[in-house]
Amino acid sequence: MRPGTRHKPSSMRRAGTPALGALVTFCAFAAFGCKSPSEYHQEADEVAARIITEKQQAALGRTEPFTIESPEDTLRKRLFFEQGLTASDAASTSFHCVETPEDWPEQKTIEQCPPSGEAGEVSPIVLSLFEALEVAAANSRDYQTQKESVFRTALALDLERDDFRSSYRGLIDAVFVNDLSSGSPENSAVSTTDVSWSKVFENGVSITAGLAVDLVKLLTGDRDDTLGIAADASLSVPLLRGAGRRIVREPLTQAERNVIYAIHDFERFKRTFVVRVASDYLAVIESLDQIRTAEENYRSLIKSTRRAARLSKAGRLPEIQLDQARQDELRARDRWISAIQRYESVIDSFRITLGLPPDAKVELDRDELDRLAELARGATGYALEPAAAASADISEQTDADAPVVLEEPERNVGPYELDESVAVQLAIENRLDLRTSLGEVYDAQRKVIVAADALRAGLDLEASASAGSGRGRGSAAADNAELRFEEGTYSLGLFVDLPWERTAERNAYRNRLVDYERAVRSFQETEDRIKQEIRNALRNLLSSREAIKIQQVAMRVAARRVDSTQLFFEAGRAEIRDLLEAQESLISAQNQLTTSLVNYRVAELELQRDMGVLQVDEKGIWNEYETGRTRTSPQRD
Repeated sequence: MRPGTRHKPSSMRRAGTPALGALVTFCAFAAFGCKSPSEYHQEADEVAARIITEKQQAALGRTEPFTIESPEDTLRKRLFFEQGLTASDAASTSFHCVETPEDWPEQKTIEQCPPSGEAGEVSPIVLSLFEALEVAAANSRDYQTQKESVFRTALALDLERDDFRSSYRGLIDAVFVNDLSSGSPENSAVSTTDVSWSKVFENGVSITAGLAVDLVKLLTGDRDDTLGIAADASLSVPLLRGAGRRIVREPLTQAERNVIYAIHDFERFKRTFVVRVASDYLAVIESLDQIRTAEENYRSLIKSTRRAARLSKAGRLPEIQLDQARQDELRARDRWISAIQRYESVIDSFRITLGLPPDAKVELDRDELDRLAELARGATGYALEPAAAASADISEQTDADAPVVLEEPERNVGPYELDESVAVQLAIENRLDLRTSLGEVYDAQRKVIVAADALRAGLDLEASASAGSGRGRGSAAADNAELRFEEGTYSLGLFVDLPWERTAERNAYRNRLVDYERAVRSFQETEDRIKQEIRNALRNLLSSREAIKIQQVAMRVAARRVDSTQLFFEAGRAEIRDLLEAQESLISAQNQLTTSLVNYRVAELELQRDMGVLQVDEKGIWNEYETGRTRTSPQRD
């Protein structure tokens, strides 16, 4: 031992050895004991799922499965695979088919991603209305985006809740130093392990405690080593500004409310979405029926032109009337071709609405229109007979000089043609956007209270305690530190922030009052708009029902006119123009009747949507409101 060197007991000189071992163990745990990105992914999904289930019960009084995970097997992917559709990249088919880099943090799965343009002739997939709703919920991009908005809001709430959980932190600092400043090299190793705990309570009290362990080892010269240990704790208690559960919890309260609002918005979106899908579906069916009508008209005019040609050849019909027949035949062909192209366009758009490629061989059920007619017959009581039933009486003959009495349309005929007061009351009780708007009024109230609190003086009680001491390179020869609380340092103080300068806080408070008044006005506007929507929906429902009746009668009149004009024409008592106009009127009446059927059904769904009583499950299938009235409903496949 060199003269002047302080001797340490052997037990103290070996003190660094276990500390170094503990450091190595801790480092190993930090490197290999943490969760993988996939495990964090799963944990976030589980947390969000619990929050959403909890808030579904609070917002809706029920729960339903909720996930944003994209399924591996989707109809879109199968269509690319089975029908050989053109794809520019694997991303065209499925999220799971996208090629990922080697260092992708998520677990990779082997996917059989379909090639494009290799399938032969395949039969098209035919979707019923309910099947289309299910496909839309599973494949629609808008639907998925709305679900992700709810999910993100749930994660934001979890982050706010985390502020009030116990928080732990561990830091390890290991440094190797090669010091050449003294002329001879001096090497040393210093490691510091710092562990801390903190918690914020809902009344504003915050506590922090920490423990730091230093290990210093000289690798040259005296090769001294020492161990430092220090503990500290602090307490902060707000007594005026920023104190109290209402003020401290406000960010968390708002995050809780935001999840409720997101669920409201998603439920409202689901109802609007399924009505839009159903409306688009029926519009495609209507276009398909117009092809049939245009084709029948085209065939009929071809026959009329042939008859006119025979009569003209026999000298019984002027050439000009034959030309009129030919012109109408050409117009009918143009209508037929236009109807086909219009159908192709609308069904392409509908496929995109479903989240499917427009070139997919997906068609709709032609029988849906017959079911729609049966549904309308059960709802309105009007028997929708074919145009051939033209011999039926149209109306009773009335004396021409009799007074004209206008017949008011019947009211409350269909199952959803409710009294206005009943329909409005249902909407007030069930519209989720109205609940959200009312909730925002009380959100604004809370923000006024928080802004008023910021105008107060600040008065905080703060306490701290510390014991032990740390070690560094300069204290390598010192004895190991010990925690001696009887020799610690303690402090207690009051900190006052006098409210002399509160210009920003004053303006913020006044703005929160303005926001509160705006929220009340917005709620009033939402309520008034809902009432207007209900009134308009009831009017639309009545008009659509009356249109069915009018177009049914118009179709009978047009059919009878065609039959009688045909007889007059063959007898030489009518011109070809009369026959062509009669056929034109029949085609128009048939198309208008189909449109009226579609409009009535869509009006029923829109009224249920606007009243907030159309329930939609997680698969996108609706459950219509039971009014207690008898109706014939289509059967689900």
